[in-house]
Amino acid sequence: MDHISKRNSPPLENFWMPFTANRQFKAAPRLLASAEGMYYTDVDGNRILDGTAGLWCVNVGHGRQRITEAVERQLRTLDFAPTFQMGHPIAFEFAAKLAEHSPGGPAAQLDRVFFTGSGSESVDTALKIAIAYQRSIGQGTRTRLIGREKGYHGVGFGGISVGGLVNNRRIFPQIPADHLRHTLDLDCNAFSKGLPEHGVELAEDLERLVALHGAETIAAVIVEPMSGSAGVILPPKGYLERLRAIADKYGILLIFDEVITGFGRLGTPFATDYFRVVPDIITTAKGLTNGAIPMGAVFASRKVHDGLMTGPDNQIELFHGYTYSGHPVACAAGLATMEIYEEEGLLTRGAGLADIWQDALHSLKGLPHVVDIRNLGLVGAVELASRDGAPGTRAYDVFVDCLQKGLLVRVTGDIIALSPPLIIEKEEIGKLVSILGEALKRAA
Repeated sequence: MDHISKRNSPPLENFWMPFTANRQFKAAPRLLASAEGMYYTDVDGNRILDGTAGLWCVNVGHGRQRITEAVERQLRTLDFAPTFQMGHPIAFEFAAKLAEHSPGGPAAQLDRVFFTGSGSESVDTALKIAIAYQRSIGQGTRTRLIGREKGYHGVGFGGISVGGLVNNRRIFPQIPADHLRHTLDLDCNAFSKGLPEHGVELAEDLERLVALHGAETIAAVIVEPMSGSAGVILPPKGYLERLRAIADKYGILLIFDEVITGFGRLGTPFATDYFRVVPDIITTAKGLTNGAIPMGAVFASRKVHDGLMTGPDNQIELFHGYTYSGHPVACAAGLATMEIYEEEGLLTRGAGLADIWQDALHSLKGLPHVVDIRNLGLVGAVELASRDGAPGTRAYDVFVDCLQKGLLVRVTGDIIALSPPLIIEKEEIGKLVSILGEALKRAA
């Protein structure tokens, strides 16, 4: 596959594309037409190995017939029903199924599920729940939120406020929030295999922010257990445990953003299970429905949920929700996805491939411009040195080169991020790394 032509391209001017350099893309479009298993096919018939699970979401692989049939069946039965003061059975059925696999297991009691339409909506929902909970228990002064530098929590006003990516924040107003320092330290931790050794002390930033603002003003701290969108930034050993302890000390809720890490990505059902650190609220989306129908879900602890179940029984406890919260077709897709996870053992399959994945990725060490390689579960990143005066262009060129050779990777700045579907086989890992390695050799 030497080039991707515009021969089968539709009119391009009307769709304003998200997170895309629209003019650059439309000058040389990259269009995917179909998908099955581990592969996309583009509009010219070229097969492309999916190294990113779509956009971190197609965990069980593409074109799963069970999901297709579940969606079709639900559309024929009940296409839409409201969940404001009404209900439909499949939303409750799906919530109960998720509770069976709730993060941290039964002891964590993270089994109260609020449905949303996306990861961004899940984050804003979690932040609102946290503030509402603090008010409900008599802590109404706790309205400040703490995020982390380089964090990504979607694109709602709440998410960009606690997020730490400057391009997402610089032109938009934000709600009161402050930020922990990020944990990326190439001087100490470059080419770590798995969790980095250095940096647990960075969790003490929460103590600093408590001293600055006063604990009585802080409702919650939100972090990604593993930061994906900023380029696979891993927590140092002991970091999340220390963050949990400090939050407990000051009555601050801890929120894990598991939009990326949820549903098997680290070789455990959730990052909560991998790290054995239990937050108070968890945001999810992406792998929830295998990307087939947009949907998100917030897992709240019983402590948080029950803290809001006060006042008269006829009083709305949380003035929040979306038209599509618990959409019946999304629930059908989600139930079918969960059945595949269960029957094929995909929520833990990544653990058996993690060492193979790690060895394959770290075989790229020493190639031109590679300054770091990071991995955890079935996630990886290759960070490249930036070109003088043109940051991001080297990784972008590698991305295009890989695509032309039949591999889809994700690029963020000068970082190549990888997160293949959980059905990937050893041979496909080898193919992925081989194509990427040759592209890295060609990158000037």
